[in-house]
Amino acid sequence: MKVTYRWLQEFTPIEASPAQLAAQLTMAGLEVESMTPVAPPFSGVVVGAVLESGPHPDAEKLSLCQVTTDGSNRLQIVCGAKNVRAGLKVAVAQVGAQLPNDVTIQRATLRGQESNGMLCSARELGLGEEHDGIMELSASLPLNLNLREALDLDDTVLEVNATPNRGDCMSVFGIARDYAAAGARRYLKYSVKPIAAVEQTVFPVASESAACPLFASRVIRGVKPNAQSPAWLRERLRRVGINSISAIVDVTNYVMMELGQPMHAYDVAKLTQGIVVRMAKPKERITLLDDKEYELDPEFLVIADAHGAVGLAGIMGGRATAIADSTTDVLLESAHFAPDTIAGRARRLGLFTDAAQRFERGVDPNLAAIAIERATALLLESVGGAPGPVQLSRFAVGAAAENQWVSLRRDRVTRLLGAPVPDPEVHGVIAAISERVEAMSGGWRVLKPANRFDIRIEADLIEEVARLRGFDKIAEIHAIAPQIAGTSSEAQVPGDRLVAAMADRGYREIISYAFVDPNLQQQLFPDTHTLKLSNPISADLAEMRVSLWPGLIHSCRENLRRQQQRVRLFEMGNKFVQVQGASNAEFREIDTLAGIATGARWPQQWGSATEAVDFFDVKADVMNVLSLTGDEASVRFAPDSLPILRPGRAARIYRGATPIGWLGEMHPQIVKALNLPMSAFLFELEIGQAFMAKPLKYHKISKFPSVRRDLAIVVDESVPLAVLQENVTVSASGLLSELRVFDVYRGPTIETGRKSVALGLILQDSSRTLTDVDADAVVTAVAARLRDVLSATIRDQ
Repeated sequence: MKVTYRWLQEFTPIEASPAQLAAQLTMAGLEVESMTPVAPPFSGVVVGAVLESGPHPDAEKLSLCQVTTDGSNRLQIVCGAKNVRAGLKVAVAQVGAQLPNDVTIQRATLRGQESNGMLCSARELGLGEEHDGIMELSASLPLNLNLREALDLDDTVLEVNATPNRGDCMSVFGIARDYAAAGARRYLKYSVKPIAAVEQTVFPVASESAACPLFASRVIRGVKPNAQSPAWLRERLRRVGINSISAIVDVTNYVMMELGQPMHAYDVAKLTQGIVVRMAKPKERITLLDDKEYELDPEFLVIADAHGAVGLAGIMGGRATAIADSTTDVLLESAHFAPDTIAGRARRLGLFTDAAQRFERGVDPNLAAIAIERATALLLESVGGAPGPVQLSRFAVGAAAENQWVSLRRDRVTRLLGAPVPDPEVHGVIAAISERVEAMSGGWRVLKPANRFDIRIEADLIEEVARLRGFDKIAEIHAIAPQIAGTSSEAQVPGDRLVAAMADRGYREIISYAFVDPNLQQQLFPDTHTLKLSNPISADLAEMRVSLWPGLIHSCRENLRRQQQRVRLFEMGNKFVQVQGASNAEFREIDTLAGIATGARWPQQWGSATEAVDFFDVKADVMNVLSLTGDEASVRFAPDSLPILRPGRAARIYRGATPIGWLGEMHPQIVKALNLPMSAFLFELEIGQAFMAKPLKYHKISKFPSVRRDLAIVVDESVPLAVLQENVTVSASGLLSELRVFDVYRGPTIETGRKSVALGLILQDSSRTLTDVDADAVVTAVAARLRDVLSATIRDQ
């Protein structure tokens, strides 16, 4: 969430600079992901007032304005904004002013009229995207005041990433409270002045569920319809990433950001009879504020009136009772909902709301009444009205504020942290997070803070001592356990070596989710059983992947959409495959290396024409990485079929008799269905089986020369190279040191269904020089075996 430096200073003194504050918060466990100035640098802009505004004599869309910046001078400025008018307080960029994007304001002549400055819009000053009109400043601002000072623009927005267990830090006050506890050892408590009731209207509230133990509400009658919230409030919301909607909604959003208590406002005229908090009925339907209709089930908590559900409790309000421009009577809601009742419900509907994010993590039940008072004060300032009494309905006595004590033992602190902590420091830390701390024999007794849902046991308090005191203050000591060095095995090729090998071949590594889109996975692997998630983060990430290909295909498609014409990607990760012959619930996790290649064979260059990558290019990449095992001779590729791969261009990869992966071109129908502009080649290797390293054996290098004999044979098209290699090796009687394939020919002199393969036999002996007779004997034996086993013939031409 986003907070501003100045907003934090309203609750606790901060002497540190924004950068220092960010470092301190991060060290205290609240990681600051970014710091952004609320306004870019500019100078020479002051508060001014429009004295007169009339049409430009020579331009219909321009106005000729008389402006003062100090009450005594008069500046003629040409302005094109539609909202410029006499009496308006404006941001005046004087001659010489420096604006964002290196803009310097100069005296100019526009359509024959002199212009001595510029009236600025928010966009021109980098304060927003609004550019339809100039900024309208508050009438209370004094003339000639520097705009940066007038609007407090020398501020910084900090984006803080609160961990999932820290719902208490999902607000400006929550972060300020944690900062005060860490830095000043001070327990910070929010105080608000109660607003007295002007009239006695209350709205009936009931609860049928223990999930809502507390419901605070207040009726405010006679608010100004269609009023606008104050400029300072809108600007503060803008800085933390919330757009202004209406005065009433802005106030509820402001209170949520300040206190962390989500609120909702109802139009009283649209409510029927009383409000009841209950579980949804089976297939009950509701249209929410996003104008979408949702079907609910009894696991959802709703706010309802006599006509049905009017809001989804803790998630989003309903459209039927929403605040409108004509609203005059408002019912404010500030309730406490049990985290377990809200957790996961928004995601099931594909929603992500600020309210759900806070209620899932836990909201202090004491904030409900405080938030009502704070919102009332802001509403009376913004839209007026007559408030009724605060109605605090408790439906589970003691459930929201039950006294829970946690014991903290002195010796346990030392044992878990590995170093003693002085008693005054321990007491100072825990007293900064809890209102009541009592000394007892051997330690302390701490009242669990109502705002801290993460403090339940003694270890949680010890963690707070370490965190708020500072992890850097724990002295380094030698471990008392013996240090045992790990082992490094040569039986498996290291993962970092595989990564380097793929990078050497021009591939780039990606990291994708292990859960994928069920529709895409079904499209790629239609007959494969998959492991479904019981509580997915979104509907398109609801299954565990059975292959790394879905993530690679998605990344490849996104790169191609961004004008990358040549894509080589790989990933190392786990896939989740059902155990053969087992029930659907039994899956195993397989460490896998996979890749995808598409586009040109080589990067574009002047020395050769562009050629598309083909099956054998990717096969060479696969063989290169498999060569790290030292056993590439055992690798073979056998024709096979897989729904995702194109028939005739798919191969099962074996190492010996063990299948270790797949290689092939994507099926044209899948390429078309996924809107890929070109086909792609895929490979996948199971790391455990594919990359077992062959033990090294050292051989003496022969000092005798080698002999080469070339042999062109004609075999059936169906005969793979691996079979040829095997038969040649067997018949060469140990004299074959290398076999090279240097040509494959199909043409008029070769009968249909057969191919000519040219082999280069490199022969060598370690004890003597081979003679022509030796070499000829090997060639004769090879030719004979190939003729007998593969029906091969010698090609003479």
